[in-house]
Amino acid sequence: METRSIAAEVPMAPRMSEDPAELVPELAEVSAALFKVTGNGSVPRSTISLVQLRAGQIVGSTYLTVLHTGFLRKAGESEERITSVASWQDSPYFTGAERAALALVEAVLQPSADGERVSDELYAKAAEHYEAKALATLMFAIGQVNFFIPVALIAKPVPGRSFTDPWK
Repeated sequence: METRSIAAEVPMAPRMSEDPAELVPELAEVSAALFKVTGNGSVPRSTISLVQLRAGQIVGSTYLTVLHTGFLRKAGESEERITSVASWQDSPYFTGAERAALALVEAVLQPSADGERVSDELYAKAAEHYEAKALATLMFAIGQVNFFIPVALIAKPVPGRSFTDPWK
C-alpha cells in the first residue's frame, strides 16, 4: 500500500471537478428522502450529527469530519462534546442514548473479531433508549452518511467549503 509523505501538502481542490449530483441528477430524490427521514424529529438532530461525525472519523474522511463538526458548532454543541466524539467511550459528555447511537455506528462501520457487527446485546441497549421509529431513523441516519462516504472518499470534495458547492 502506498502512503503519502507526512510532509506532502494536501491539495485544496476536489479530485472530481464536476459535482456528482449534477452528473447523476436521479440521486437527488434519494438524497432528499434521506434528509427528510433524518429530520423527522424522532432522534435529536445533535445525535444524528454526532453519529455522522463519528462515521467520518472512522472512514478517515476529512470532508465529512469538517462538515459534521461545522453542523454541530452551528447547533451550539460544546467543543468538549465535539472534540471527544472520537474517544466517546471514556468521555463524560454523552448521554446513554448518544452512547448507544455512537456504538451502533462503530459496529456498522468497523469489523468485529466476533463476527457479527451489531450484536443482540448492542441492539437491546439501543432499543432501551430509542422507540422503534427512532431506532429506524437512527439506522437510516447511519445509512445516510454511508450513502455519502463514497463521494467523500472517491471524489474528495474540498473540506470546509459550502455543503452545496464543494466542487470549485
